[in-house]
Amino acid sequence: MSEIASLAATIFRRAAKAKRFVVAIAGPPGAGKSTLAERLAELLPGQQTAVVPMDGFHFDDVVLNQRGLRPRKGAPETFDFAGFAVLLGRIRAGEADIAIPVFDRSMELSRAGAAVIGSEIKFIIVEGNYLLLDEKPWSSLAGLFDFSVFVAVPRPELERRLMERWRGHGKSDDEARAWIASNDLPNIKRVIERRRAADLVVDFG
Repeated sequence: MSEIASLAATIFRRAAKAKRFVVAIAGPPGAGKSTLAERLAELLPGQQTAVVPMDGFHFDDVVLNQRGLRPRKGAPETFDFAGFAVLLGRIRAGEADIAIPVFDRSMELSRAGAAVIGSEIKFIIVEGNYLLLDEKPWSSLAGLFDFSVFVAVPRPELERRLMERWRGHGKSDDEARAWIASNDLPNIKRVIERRRAADLVVDFG
C-alpha cells in the first residue's frame, strides 16, 4: 500500500461513524499540499469528499498594495483569517451549500463562490501553509480539525519546486530567486519553526 493510500485508510478508519470529518494538511510553500489533498480526495469516497484550499482567502493585490504587504504576499498577515475561520466554523457545523473561494494562480486572484460544499459531504480536506501555525490568531483553528497532517520536505527540494513554479508563472530565473529569497524562504522558516504538533508527519521530498 502506498503512503497516500495508507493515509486515506487511516482517515477513513478515524472518521468511523462521524457525520463530518475535517482533515488539515499543512506544510511550507512547495511541499505538495495541494497534490496530496487531491490524491486523498481521489481515494476517499468521491461523493462524500471535498477539498478546501486556504489560498482562496488571499487578500487581493489591491488590498495588499494599500497595506504595504504586496512584497510579503503569502505570509500569514496577507490572508483573510477571520473569513477563513468563519468558513471552517460553518463546515464544522455541517451547514448545507457552503460556497468557498478558490485561488486562481493563473490570474493571481481568488474566485468567490468557485465551489460549493453540500451537507452530504463527510470528508473535508483543508490544505494550507498556516493551519498548524502556533501564533495567534491561527492557533485558534486547532479545535476545528479532527486530524492533522504536516508535509515535510527538505529545503533544497522546496527551493527547486518553487523555482519551477515561478518559472511557470513567467518569472525569469533572477526574478524567481529574488522572490524565493525575500518571500518564500521566510514563510518556509515560519511554517517549520512555529508549528503545532501534527497527528502525522509525511515526507514528500
